[in-house]
Amino acid sequence: MDARASELFGSGNGHGSGSQGVASNVKPGSGFGVAPKKACVKNKKIATPRFIRNFKPSNNIPYLPPEAEEGNIEYKLKLVNPTQYRFEHLATQMKWRLQEGRGEAVYQIGVEDNGMLVGLSEEDLRTSLRTLHMLAEKVGADITVLRESEVDYDSDVSRKIAEVLIRKVPDDQQFLDLRVAVLGNVDSGKSTLLGVLTQGELDNGRGRTRLNLFRHLHEIQTGRTSSISFEILGFNTAGEVVNYSESRTAEEICERASKMITFIDLAGHHKYLKTTIFGLTSYCPDFAMLVVSANTGIAGTTREHLGLAMALKVPIFIVISKVDLCTRATVERTVRQLERVLKQPGCNKVPMVVSSTDDAVAAAQQFAQSPTVTPIFTLSSVSGESLDLLKVFFNIIPPLSNSKEQEELMQQLTEFQVDEIYTVPEVGTVVGGTLYSGICREGDDLVVGPTDSGQFHKLTIGSIQRNRSGCRVLRAGQAATLALGNFDRSLLRKGMVMVSPEMDPTICWMFEAEIVLLFHAKTFHKGFQVTVHIGNVRQTATVEAVYGKEELRTGEKAVVLFKFIKHPEYLKVGAKVLFREGVTKGIGQVTKLQPIAQYRLSQSQYDDA
Repeated sequence: MDARASELFGSGNGHGSGSQGVASNVKPGSGFGVAPKKACVKNKKIATPRFIRNFKPSNNIPYLPPEAEEGNIEYKLKLVNPTQYRFEHLATQMKWRLQEGRGEAVYQIGVEDNGMLVGLSEEDLRTSLRTLHMLAEKVGADITVLRESEVDYDSDVSRKIAEVLIRKVPDDQQFLDLRVAVLGNVDSGKSTLLGVLTQGELDNGRGRTRLNLFRHLHEIQTGRTSSISFEILGFNTAGEVVNYSESRTAEEICERASKMITFIDLAGHHKYLKTTIFGLTSYCPDFAMLVVSANTGIAGTTREHLGLAMALKVPIFIVISKVDLCTRATVERTVRQLERVLKQPGCNKVPMVVSSTDDAVAAAQQFAQSPTVTPIFTLSSVSGESLDLLKVFFNIIPPLSNSKEQEELMQQLTEFQVDEIYTVPEVGTVVGGTLYSGICREGDDLVVGPTDSGQFHKLTIGSIQRNRSGCRVLRAGQAATLALGNFDRSLLRKGMVMVSPEMDPTICWMFEAEIVLLFHAKTFHKGFQVTVHIGNVRQTATVEAVYGKEELRTGEKAVVLFKFIKHPEYLKVGAKVLFREGVTKGIGQVTKLQPIAQYRLSQSQYDDA
């Protein structure tokens, strides 16, 4: 990973020749994908086709990777006239798959458990789909047929397989929620694309749709995003888009949608790089969308943003915008340029150009299963070309974490990371951020800190809002704003945490981290000052010691002792560290903390007690 990220962050031109060892035979329309690791070992192949035409030499029958016991994908050969007992068993099985996919499951009909694509006659397929409809009704879910395909092998009879998406919002949630960070160079069309997706109308070629996303006057005047803004795109149970074209408010969208994509619009200009890094580290996006302009290709901060996403291990897909401004040859040249960068040893990704609905379905599933697959979309926000493919992709893409991980986080003590602070008339102080662990309800008593002296203050949660609509309970992994009533805003700052009073948070001025220096013009040594990003913490720190070495050069590793210069912070061992100063960049993880003292309440609150 370290060598990869330094390739992208470094000053080289990036046209790597390392395409060897990368499956470059993933072509548009082929429906190919990457098998899970277990299946790869079993079949002794590097990549297994996800859908059709991977012929076994013995009997010419195409195969999928064998069915996994865990996960949200289920294979069924056929579902014709099941007995009552069998029907109940199938319904229980569907509930399990939905739980594994946190509300979404994919059924492959006409496929055996070992992955063999047998296919069904037209009559059997229709009967199986009707049974699936009845099962979905029983568990309270909705189903959408994603695609049907004919299986070609030595047979005169036409046989088909079907792929079906089943969606049911969990009983304890309002909707499924995914966060997508939007990256890319300045003027690549990020805000315009989000405006088109969320407003439901095409752009006029001069940036009309992006005006609703800007938060400041200077952004409207320059056309450049300088702050972090959030936009939402919903999908109902039938997979149809729910956005502002038919709904007037965010609350209406939340009520009508069963799946919500929250876009985090980040800044593209190098001047606002610290804001972009804060958005990536603090808001914990599930995926990153890298927008590249077709007429300029890889330019400016594109390579740097790609490196940031890889360093933070955020799965990334690419959108090539403004194809209406270019000839087909120019678009293809930009695609080839991206493929070269993605295949080089620094990335080791498998690019997959999406050119049909079939590709979009396959890309969404492979992207979630294998971190190496990188879908590439080519579209226009003015003509609307291929926008539908991106919407299909967003509708199908499943959450990365499964229900078991989510439950484990929810059972821990409450920890809310403060990213934004507002004062709202008639409401008072409001904080925005992400609930890292536990459950948060209206009326809960928490403590917030650390202050400059390392203390914590008591507070009570008033009301909670998610995506601009009211919410009574907040669960681990969800982003929201919390009203704190008349709590003094001057006591709060970005980077603080709100935790359960039972927690014993570790507050420290100094910490050790194992780092790799990605790029540095000279040498990195004791006394050097850098801006450190750890989750929602962003502060300048001084290098107090470099263990085992006098100094570091580009590409070298070491354990380094850092000291914050302004105030102590709440950190955890194992947290990802990203630091920068000018052209200097590095990544690593926290290995040891030097706590100043264990958590304590402020003196005034002791007196109250």
